[in-house]
Amino acid sequence: MAQILPNTPIASTTTNAMRVFHLLRRLPDDDYFVWQRLHIWDRSGPDFWVLRNNRRAMLIKVSEANPGDVRARLQPALFAQTPPAPPPGCQEEEILAQFREQVALPGEPPLPAAVLFPSLPRAALQKFPPGDRPADALWLAKEELVPERFGNWLERHLSAPLSETAIARLREAFTPEVVIPATFTVREPIERRTGAELTGYLLDYRQEQVLKTDLDLSQDAHTVAREFGIRLVNGVAGSGKSLIIVYRAHLLRKLFPRKRILVLTHNRPLIRDLKARYRQLSNGDRKVQWYTFFGWCRRYWPESIPWQRTITFEKRQQLFTRAWHEHLADTAITEQMLQEETDWFKDRLLFGREDYLAADRTGRGFALSESMRHKVYDAMESYHQALRAQGLCDWGDVPRKMWRLLQAGRVRRHTYDVILVDEAQFFAPLWFEIIKLILKPATGYLFLVADPTQGFLKRRQSWLASGLEVRGRAHRLNKSYRTTREILNFATLLYRTRLPEDDDNEEIVAPNLMDMPSGALPVIIPLTSAQDEATRVLNEIRELVQAGVPLGHILIIHTDAREANRLLSRLRQTFGTGAAVDPGQVADSSGRIRVCSLHAATGLEAPIVFLMGVRGLYEAEQSVRLSESERAELIRDNTRKLYMACTRAGQRLVLTYVGEVPELLRGLISETGVTLS
Repeated sequence: MAQILPNTPIASTTTNAMRVFHLLRRLPDDDYFVWQRLHIWDRSGPDFWVLRNNRRAMLIKVSEANPGDVRARLQPALFAQTPPAPPPGCQEEEILAQFREQVALPGEPPLPAAVLFPSLPRAALQKFPPGDRPADALWLAKEELVPERFGNWLERHLSAPLSETAIARLREAFTPEVVIPATFTVREPIERRTGAELTGYLLDYRQEQVLKTDLDLSQDAHTVAREFGIRLVNGVAGSGKSLIIVYRAHLLRKLFPRKRILVLTHNRPLIRDLKARYRQLSNGDRKVQWYTFFGWCRRYWPESIPWQRTITFEKRQQLFTRAWHEHLADTAITEQMLQEETDWFKDRLLFGREDYLAADRTGRGFALSESMRHKVYDAMESYHQALRAQGLCDWGDVPRKMWRLLQAGRVRRHTYDVILVDEAQFFAPLWFEIIKLILKPATGYLFLVADPTQGFLKRRQSWLASGLEVRGRAHRLNKSYRTTREILNFATLLYRTRLPEDDDNEEIVAPNLMDMPSGALPVIIPLTSAQDEATRVLNEIRELVQAGVPLGHILIIHTDAREANRLLSRLRQTFGTGAAVDPGQVADSSGRIRVCSLHAATGLEAPIVFLMGVRGLYEAEQSVRLSESERAELIRDNTRKLYMACTRAGQRLVLTYVGEVPELLRGLISETGVTLS
């Protein structure tokens, strides 16, 4: 079958258009790509656009005319002042003529167009002489609209081969929903075009295919034998996953204005960026809800139940240290292992000692006997008692309380027709259980995008273990558009060198480096002190500003949140109070230098990225207090963080390192050509 976008007819598709849809879908798969027009735009246009693999094309308009319309046209008017009905197909021809005029380019071959009449036989069309209608478009009666005839007819009447510029012009006019504003990108156009008339950027074919899969969410169309519909998109950094979330929300709002749509992600800078892009794309539409997962919990938390203060990082460390000393100091379990085990417990539907003893801990990295599980649970319970005594709440407790409240009916269930999740690799199994509760039963639809290389918060978590069956419902995007070949090559080699075992992980999407734009090599700046590190970055930024680089093109990522705040203060002193912001603390960070911690950087992007504090990650990995399993886990976490941070950069990446550059980094420098400054 031919590739056709969207892959299913939309609810508003007419009966005749549906017939043509199924006819076109039976064209040879390797030979044809077919678009069906979404009737959500003000201007009319062709219903289908057919493109063969040799760049030959045709536009198609479907007529709804039936034998009754023919009789009405041929009957004499009952009253002289009543104008005769136009011949069937004339209005369709006018629409095709206007569209062809819109997309015409000098020097390009003429684009053939056809009006198809699935309900009219050839004899009915022959009753209208050629002078009675325009003769520009081809007319095809229902006898020809059968697979054994239509394919040959189409092959004979396709255009001469079109240029890539002409094809891009057609896509821009026929599918306005794939045009990307220039402000949405940090690199060159997602699909390069050289024609001076063409200024928009376009989603590529694979991105459009993912965007338009399962677009028909009508009640009648939802026949999948699941408790809800689901689709997963795995993609490399910069492959347009977040863009697809924004565009899918926009399309669904256009197609189904009465459906309730919720977009979730895990951090505030990202959700604010997504929301701002959507508002720009939709001319200010406010019907889609945009929240971090915890933000959604806070928004719908019942007023009758106080929202407890969440514990600070420093206080959390203190309470875990105390619990560890009381229960585990004489065991092989370290403080870090206790914290990770507590987080793992909180992320699942485990609510007591018996649940914990029976839980499947496969993939946790260290085994626990039954007696040791009892000790660990005692330590976890001691930590919880200390929290309660101080009136505090762990962030992991928020979803657990929300789950209980939903189950008890103490929270009004604000159900949604569609939930879109960006950076889904960070969502815990319990979060997905809550999402299931707020999806409309039977007809709800869950759309996830993820990058498994960045899943450093919820390690060793399969989708099935999270309660989601995605087999046969997943797509892969392996082409990055955000960054350059040099930056992605450096980030990929860094990842593979430190985590060679991940090459065998089926979830990991290997990037396609072919046809990527070239750019400046990443730069590593060795320094002697943290003070020098901050000063050097300030001087680099000063030079960029003097060279005319906008402040909004600069993103600084620091591995230490406290150092990020100190640097933010220095930037404000140097460039002005409003020149630099933490994107997690302001609704609009456009036009200003953004400074954030490594934890908060996922989903952000900028033409120029400074990555600071890397030495702290390497030093932590060498701690003598770590067991070998802990060290391996920390290296895994840090590697994924570094990969994520490097791939935020669109054009230039600068990495600072205090002290002697490690041997591994030096090896990458020689292999990738990265420069030392």
